[in-house]
Amino acid sequence: MKPVFDAFARALAQAFLPRVIGLTLLPLAAMTALALLLGWLWWGAAVAWMQAALQGWPVLGWLGARLSVQAPGGLAGWLAPLFVVMLAMPVIVLATLAVVSLWLTPVLTRLVAERRFPRLQRLQGASLASSIGWSAGSLAVAVAALAVTLPLWLIPPLVLIVPPLIWGWLTYRVMSFDALADHASADERRAILKAHRWPLLAIGVLCGYMGAAPGVVWASGLLFAALFVVLVPLAIWIYTFVFVLSSLWFAHYCLDALARLRGDAGGPPPDAAALPPAGASITKVS
Repeated sequence: MKPVFDAFARALAQAFLPRVIGLTLLPLAAMTALALLLGWLWWGAAVAWMQAALQGWPVLGWLGARLSVQAPGGLAGWLAPLFVVMLAMPVIVLATLAVVSLWLTPVLTRLVAERRFPRLQRLQGASLASSIGWSAGSLAVAVAALAVTLPLWLIPPLVLIVPPLIWGWLTYRVMSFDALADHASADERRAILKAHRWPLLAIGVLCGYMGAAPGVVWASGLLFAALFVVLVPLAIWIYTFVFVLSSLWFAHYCLDALARLRGDAGGPPPDAAALPPAGASITKVS
């Protein structure tokens, strides 16, 4: 696992470069404007709809009476904003991941290549259309998984386990593909993704758990409603920074694996037919 931690240390150092911090402000501005606009248009209606739905649960009425909840609308009125935020969170996470992946990952990968792998040849084995298709397919699977596991989020331990695992799998799928799209050939990309599946998935899951950090900010927004307008952009920026760090992490790991596959620091790539079988020389990196 040494290459995983080495890639993380390099990514963390680069994540705080002024140029990289400046890049995080671009999706932040777009996502914050969108989130605040949707909140202004739909927040009241969404909370009212959720409260009406929750009031149909007899168990909440029983719990509210037992707990002597004094909030307007009883326990359902108190829980409705929390549930709306819980439903909005995955949407914002997925949208932020998509923006960072399509907008910033190519820029960050070039930054890593210029500084660490200047001789690594770019074979452009994946077009923009194929990258979008890969991301869209992975996103559809993740959304389906989120929908199926939504009832598990009501169980306190599982809400801290299930969503980060799904986000981690999605991060692994999207960012490992995009990190190799520009430099690796199609054969090289497939070989690396197959041989390094588990280290890359581990990076994705760790990134998924880092992405759970803004949940604390969301919870604070529920407790301090007056600061909600400030806390929403803060949470989105944290998501953006985490995904930028993840993008750098995948770029360092994947480009290092590609350089090792080619046998040097980026010299002429081998023939596709001469690629070593997955798990041969490549597994030395993992």
